[in-house]
Amino acid sequence: MATDFSSIPMIDISSLLAKADDPKMAENPGVLEVVRQLDKACTEAGFFYVKGHGIPDTLLKVVKDVTRRFFELPYEEKAKIKMTPATGYRGYQRIGENITKDVPDMHEAIDCYREVTRGMYGDLGKVMEGSNQWYTEMGFFFLLMPIPVLIYYLIYDSDILAFDSLHLRVESINIQKMSFFPKIMLKSFGTDVWFLRLSFWGSPCRPQNPPTCKIIMEEYISLCTELARKIMRGIALALGGSPDEFEGRRAGDPFWVMRLIGYPGVSTVNATDVLKNDIGCGAHTDYGLLTLLNQDDDINALQVKNLSGEWISAPPVPGSFVCNIGDMLKIYSNGLYESTFHRVINNSPKYRVSVVYFYETNFDTAVEPLDTHKTKANGNKKFGRPLYGEHLTRKVLTNFVFE
Repeated sequence: MATDFSSIPMIDISSLLAKADDPKMAENPGVLEVVRQLDKACTEAGFFYVKGHGIPDTLLKVVKDVTRRFFELPYEEKAKIKMTPATGYRGYQRIGENITKDVPDMHEAIDCYREVTRGMYGDLGKVMEGSNQWYTEMGFFFLLMPIPVLIYYLIYDSDILAFDSLHLRVESINIQKMSFFPKIMLKSFGTDVWFLRLSFWGSPCRPQNPPTCKIIMEEYISLCTELARKIMRGIALALGGSPDEFEGRRAGDPFWVMRLIGYPGVSTVNATDVLKNDIGCGAHTDYGLLTLLNQDDDINALQVKNLSGEWISAPPVPGSFVCNIGDMLKIYSNGLYESTFHRVINNSPKYRVSVVYFYETNFDTAVEPLDTHKTKANGNKKFGRPLYGEHLTRKVLTNFVFE
């Protein structure tokens, strides 16, 4: 139940993450303090920032940089991974194709979902069957020092050290943070590898030739999934339950959604894209449990609606995520936590990029209020038992218009 909040609270979750899988986490003073802050934020605003989340700042920047480079391409190139019903609603949508309450949203995006194989969820998952479409950024890598082995798809945790002209870059890589590198390399060559990268954008990715973009995004998704799982363990405690309330049959096999979004600034609109209004994304709530927003550090565009109907700014805080709860967590909390309306209006002259990760329940889970003392104290069960997969599919089928 949102209140007349006037700002979005910041929560340092490092103490929670350090003990998130400890059987005695509920007895730890540091964890309990984070849980108290989560409960307050979810009750009063439904939104909060998190710091101390453990995902490197460099990776937060890289995923936005890769996204921005894609949106800078001509439409003809972006359309090679165009979203259609045949792709399971995965892929690129141009400005105005996403609809909120019958109004076109002034953003472009790539939509990604946890991949659903044929028959995985029977008829329930048929609409969502498909694989994600990643646009290939091919590259030639020339090691300058040392020459340990053939480098395996590199951008992750990179710092541009020299120049960026015609996609020619000198970069350094900290391979200690790259999970797909053999650990023996660290002993033989240290943690830093220098190389020259000549890159260019190519055709949609093929399974036999996974691109840099795919590697980066899948690593990012994996880290966000683990981060969200641990935050949800804190929220479970905040609701008066055990830490694993949202595991097992509820979210032990979580679905996820990720949107890579570009919001044109007032001076960055292409001739082929005419802005019909100033709403980058119309007022809406999110579908699932928990959202992690990674937004540009220098553009203030996100707004959150409080109980009085005022739109409260959620300005970017470098190195943090903006988090908010979704419709399914509202139901699990029996309405104690509100999935708050929010919107995006980019009045800046600059193009804004955001990467939004949504942590969901199991796809085939029937969602109903938890049986905890806090949800019981909030009155009789106020909601039915929606199937998450049906809820998501219904939203997806009404969200888009295609040329």
